[in-house]
Amino acid sequence: MNSRRNFIKKSAIVGAGISVLPNLTYGFSTKKDKLKVALIGVGLRGTNHLTNLLQREDVVVTAICDVDPVRIKIAEEHIKKHKNPKVQVFGKDDYDYKNLLELKEIDAVIIATPWLWHTRMAVDSMKAGKYTGLEVSAANTLEECWDLVNVHEETGSHLMILENVNYRRDVLAVLNMVKQNVFGEMIHFRCGYQHDLRFVMLNDGKSAYGKGVEFGDKGISEAAWRTQHSVLRNADVYPTHGVGPIAVMCDVNRGNRMVSLTSHATKSRGMHNYIVGNGGENHPNAKVNFKMGDVITSTIETANGETIIVTHDVHLPRPYSLGFRVQGTKGLWEKDGDRIYIEGQSKKPHEWDDSKEWLEKYDHPLWKKYGEHALGAGHGGMDFFVINAFVESAKENIAPPMDAYDAAAWSAITPLSELSIENNGEPQDFPDFTRGNWIKNKPYNWMKGTF
Repeated sequence: MNSRRNFIKKSAIVGAGISVLPNLTYGFSTKKDKLKVALIGVGLRGTNHLTNLLQREDVVVTAICDVDPVRIKIAEEHIKKHKNPKVQVFGKDDYDYKNLLELKEIDAVIIATPWLWHTRMAVDSMKAGKYTGLEVSAANTLEECWDLVNVHEETGSHLMILENVNYRRDVLAVLNMVKQNVFGEMIHFRCGYQHDLRFVMLNDGKSAYGKGVEFGDKGISEAAWRTQHSVLRNADVYPTHGVGPIAVMCDVNRGNRMVSLTSHATKSRGMHNYIVGNGGENHPNAKVNFKMGDVITSTIETANGETIIVTHDVHLPRPYSLGFRVQGTKGLWEKDGDRIYIEGQSKKPHEWDDSKEWLEKYDHPLWKKYGEHALGAGHGGMDFFVINAFVESAKENIAPPMDAYDAAAWSAITPLSELSIENNGEPQDFPDFTRGNWIKNKPYNWMKGTF
């Protein structure tokens, strides 16, 4: 922690002399020496962000908000361990966050609340003139996706979707390979969120990952709100961990865009079987009908002719995997199996190489420079880089690497997949959230070694 704090202090000084060209900037950009940040939502995810912010010499946490007094107490204990001044606390009711947003001593806001609050809070934050960081997914409906874009354009306030997987070490190394044309012209991608979440979505109401089969009012943490989406929706409700990195690799919203989607869902068995196996056939939740299929598969077509297969699989027993596959005219990478094949360069024709040597060769500049400082930040270091990008972008009030248009396009997979499934896999058209500007927008410089 101390080494990371010292690094951040030094990098903030160095960064003051770095010129960045944003895709879109409103007004004159004057870099702030210290960014005043507030957090709305200090559950497990929000507390992780809080901890990383408190390590920075260029950030002052000014306010926190949560309706759970237990989480407020935990956050305050974290704050006391650092030199950060005492914060203002909000959370008397669901809408007390609006009082937080009225504070003039806030430059930026990070939102890490249950999904149904994401868009409305982000909209209010942008209207209040705050630089807004929003956890994934950013929106639940197409109307909400448009709300994020419209309010960004109306107010000039920036929004960054805090997709940390875009900063995963292997993902950035593969992006480096894509940018250097190692795979040739890009053709096909696979990704998704494949993670057994039954022990998260069902618990004992006492511990976030406790053995149990309760959810809703009797659950705790994500079981209190996330599980209800599986009861009521048949859709890919969590697409951005997979799609975010792939969208960057194929320049979505910046020279390319997603144009159509088809989705299909399997039957639902996993959640019911887990409840019966751990709570018995007579448990009240054994009678709950989970609408969401256990495995949801969506196929996306892009304007430039690539296809992207996205999988949502959280109800069945399985090891964790985002299922990445990046394929071009010269070769491909597959995360499952940790393998790469490049025609004419791999050790043997038609045989896989272990990906380790390739990923080390194309290790991203950010990880080469700052990897040792990032590893304690959470999720293998990804959280350091996503928060660093947010803070540095907010300090200069410039467009972030992943903006409101990305938040809208990536999150739109949820309502579009729901519509497609309801209509027997009927293709759904993606809205063009850039209003045609994807044709001329230039890609963000993901290969620079700053943020």
